[in-house]
Amino acid sequence: MALGRGLGAILDEVGQAYDTEMGSSDYHAEMIREIDVDEISPNPYQPRKTFDPEALEELSESVVRHGLLQPIVVIAKDDGYLLVAGERRLRAHKLAKLETIRCIIADVDIDDVKLRELALIENIQRENLNAMELAHSYDELIKVYDITHDELSTIVHKSRSQITNTLRLLALSAYVQTKLTAGLISQGHAKVLVGFDEKDQKILLDTIIGQKLSVRESELLAKKKKANEEDIIETTKKIESFVNSYEAKIKEKLPFTHRVKNNSLEINFNNSEEIEKFLNMLQK
Repeated sequence: MALGRGLGAILDEVGQAYDTEMGSSDYHAEMIREIDVDEISPNPYQPRKTFDPEALEELSESVVRHGLLQPIVVIAKDDGYLLVAGERRLRAHKLAKLETIRCIIADVDIDDVKLRELALIENIQRENLNAMELAHSYDELIKVYDITHDELSTIVHKSRSQITNTLRLLALSAYVQTKLTAGLISQGHAKVLVGFDEKDQKILLDTIIGQKLSVRESELLAKKKKANEEDIIETTKKIESFVNSYEAKIKEKLPFTHRVKNNSLEINFNNSEEIEKFLNMLQK
């Protein structure tokens, strides 16, 4: 399945109503209606999972004091309405226990595929997502529509490197992803941890948060950690190489069942005669 015509074509279908939602002032008052909040269902494909409680509270208070300045956009669906754009505003109304909300009803037929596409791309282009939500959105678009990073770059108007770097965040452990989503570290901090195993990610992250390290300081910490690991690996290789270089001679001189591993020699005797033979060899 290809990613059809993209966000622009969908917005063309939504037409003037959606243009209004995106900020245009060229619309008529009769396009807007008050609809019961309980009649509106959220978009099931909404990629945004995290909403700042304090920001929602502030928006809720603003709506109560000044009213809703920008209507939400819905489409008629079944016996009610389906939200197309305005998740935060709808949540703010529910928080304020307001019974109705100003809506623009888009007179278009948007199927599930377009609804998914609209929810993902609109949030990406309007930068409504946190780093992990953005990474999951990129991943979903690429997998569902079988497109490349370059093709996605053209569709969402983001650089290919930005897309690739963001997708790398999906390789982070659940522990790191949770801290990133909570805002305890930045995306720059998180990128430093990519490539480490889950245990090392936790150790490094706890150090970064505990010592309040900057991204630059975190990069230096990660480099030091990686350098130490490389030194250990190199030393181990040298030891293994050293022992292995004698393995052929050991096999030639030692007529017993044995194993050379990690700079050690393990000998297995099958009977007491072999032990006596080995002891006689030591005396020589």
